[in-house]
This record gives sequence, C-alpha cells and structure tokens, in this order.
Amino acid sequence: MIVLDVMMPGMNGFQVCGHLRAVGDLTPILMLTAKDGEFDQAEALETGSDDYVTKPFSFVVLMARLRALVRRTRPAQRAVRHFGDLEVDLATRRCRRAYQEVTLTGRQFAVLALLAERADQPVSKSEIAGVVWDDVYDLDLNVVEVHVSALRRKIDKPFGRSGIETVRGAGYRLRADGG
Repeated sequence: MIVLDVMMPGMNGFQVCGHLRAVGDLTPILMLTAKDGEFDQAEALETGSDDYVTKPFSFVVLMARLRALVRRTRPAQRAVRHFGDLEVDLATRRCRRAYQEVTLTGRQFAVLALLAERADQPVSKSEIAGVVWDDVYDLDLNVVEVHVSALRRKIDKPFGRSGIETVRGAGYRLRADGG
C-alpha cells in the first residue's frame, strides 16, 4: 500500500504514481491531499491511483478505505488452508483438526485466519490487535495473549500438537506443518 500526497517536493504525487504504473508496479495507491478539485481527482485516477481522499479527512474513514483497497487488490486466495491435520476454511470460517470440527469464537477465528494467511511468519501482538480489533484503539495487548491461549487449548492441546508458536520478541507464528 502506498499513500501519496499530490504536493510533494521534486516529483509530485501524480508523477510518482504515473512512474510506478509505467514500470509495472501494481501496489495499491491512495492519494491523500488537500487538492479537492474534480480535475485533480480525475488526474490521480487517470495516472493510476486506486483511491483519492482529500484533507481534512476522518482517520476512521481513511483506515476503512485502506482496508477496502487491500481487500480489492489482494490476489485471489485459496479458501481452505491446510497445516498438517489442521484445516482453516477462510470462506466458511470453520476450523477442523484431525477431521474434527473445532468451534471458535469470531475473534478466535480472526486471529487464526491472520496466522494462517502468514503461515511460518511471526505476527506481532500489535499487528494482530490492529487487524482483529481494528475498532478499539486503546486495546490492552494481553487480550491477544488470551485469545492465542484459547486457540492453543482448542486446536493444539486436545490433539497433542503445538502448531501456534511464540516467537520471542516478535509475536506468534502458525507452523506450516501444523505442529
């Protein structure tokens, strides 16, 4: 994701956007600028910007637009992810371990889905909180620990697995082999 201002020193945002598109860069671009004229907006979109937000802006709306951009530009993803005998179905929001249905709360599934999307990569507590609890700004990060602990009790412990690892100083990781 790239957030560009139209009025930058040297190359302006339109030029930067046009250059990125000319070299084949498909990274989502949002123009964030004080220029609110319809021709400015049209130029931004014509040069390859994916969205345009004028100042002053609402932070809540900006974040929602950024999330929407990511959703629209994300490559098509497989609906079902397998990690050893752990199955995470992102479309139906269901989880199975060793062919047994595992009942998860909405937030527990959201944490698991994020870890599944980033398998074998550590995901920080603050990143998990930002994705799963995006509407709560003063969230105590211990709530992430509580949800990860609950996930371990549901998807790992009863099956003698340890698929969710703690990565010291980095967060949590779902092992690609399922543990």
